[in-house]
Amino acid sequence: MLGYYIIAGLIFLVSLYVSNRLKSKFKTYSKMHLQNGLSGKEIAEKMLSDHGIRDVQVISTPGILTDHYNPANKTVNLSEGVYMQRNAAAAAVAAHEVGHAVQHSQAYAWLGMRSKLVPVVSVASKYSQWVILGGLVLAASTAFGSTLLLVGILMYGLGTLFSFVTLPVEYDASKRALAWMNNKNMLTPQEHAGAKDSLKWAARTYVVAAVGSLATLLYFIMIYLGRD
Repeated sequence: MLGYYIIAGLIFLVSLYVSNRLKSKFKTYSKMHLQNGLSGKEIAEKMLSDHGIRDVQVISTPGILTDHYNPANKTVNLSEGVYMQRNAAAAAVAAHEVGHAVQHSQAYAWLGMRSKLVPVVSVASKYSQWVILGGLVLAASTAFGSTLLLVGILMYGLGTLFSFVTLPVEYDASKRALAWMNNKNMLTPQEHAGAKDSLKWAARTYVVAAVGSLATLLYFIMIYLGRD
């Protein structure tokens, strides 16, 4: 298991770096106040209106960078640092989350695929590493151990698949957000550059997660093939 800990350690360090950079960028662009004077909530509502979406509500949610779109109850959930703030970072995040609402309204295929994977992945991700560990322990003494290990790897693979399906969903939402802000002249060139930079670093957190998950999956596969 030494290889696993090395991979996990490297992934953690890269993830920590990207996360800290994202927080730093968010802090920097939170000081770039918008000339249009609109809050994150108002930007989100305007983008929804401009896309003809009337059945989605914009609400506040506790926490930092906890922003998300909930397709189940059709709500754009904006964190406290975005909902009422009037800066480039808040504009970027608010428009990005509405980008997901636009995807939902237009039946964007990748979002639909991700939504279908959620119930299965939520269970598989919770138990996959325990199943893999059990398989590794039992594989040395019983044939059942190898089977159990394979099942765990397949469960972990679902989480990896989910990570990669998430990438086009997140990048497309940012693309929609930036295009709308540009077409509607919502931001000054400097503000738009700040919003774009914020979303770029946010997207990188998903890339790190996907690559890290794939690396771990390949490591488990090599263990299985070696034992088999």
